[in-house]
Amino acid sequence: MLVDDHAIVRMGFRMLLGTPDIEVAAEAESGEQACQDYAQVRPDVVVIDLSMPGMGGLEALRRLLAHDPAARVLVLSAHEATAYPQRAFKTGALGYLSKRGAPEQLIDAVRTVAAGRRYVDPQMAQKLALAQIDGEASPADMLSEREFAVFLQLAQGLSVAQIADHLKLAASTVGTHLYNVKQKLNASNQSELTLIALRWGLIQA
Repeated sequence: MLVDDHAIVRMGFRMLLGTPDIEVAAEAESGEQACQDYAQVRPDVVVIDLSMPGMGGLEALRRLLAHDPAARVLVLSAHEATAYPQRAFKTGALGYLSKRGAPEQLIDAVRTVAAGRRYVDPQMAQKLALAQIDGEASPADMLSEREFAVFLQLAQGLSVAQIADHLKLAASTVGTHLYNVKQKLNASNQSELTLIALRWGLIQA
């Protein structure tokens, strides 16, 4: 199952994955649609983008695995920050591939994840290893899974009401997460949170 909000990207991936041993069983344009269709399609592998409107890829990943702990998910992302693969693997993804990778890497990644093995593209694997060696820590490391999801959407300019709708949470719960995020990141407003996210490569300008 291909999950990406850009139809042209899905079309490119579908063409790329046109091999004898791989079949694209379904496509979804949002995390919400992926979660709805997964039970009916039961794909061997879900290839999901992180940056999508609505709940986003990380939240969709969490929900897919809550529904089916055996789901095999390959995360595909344009983000270079190590915080994303770290979060994705912690949530339960089996693979992480940069959209900047060579096309044949997608085929290798899908086959590896389908076999139940972990996959990290070489460039990101090196970044993760160096970050661990250097002891580099992103401010986002201090945040819980829910706080991280709220932080990302706040940093992108969404309101509390919009985030509550996307994450299916009460506005008061989002408000509590917002308070905790500000405390942990030593930020006083939404603009400062956006600057922190930009500085650490968690969002793009």
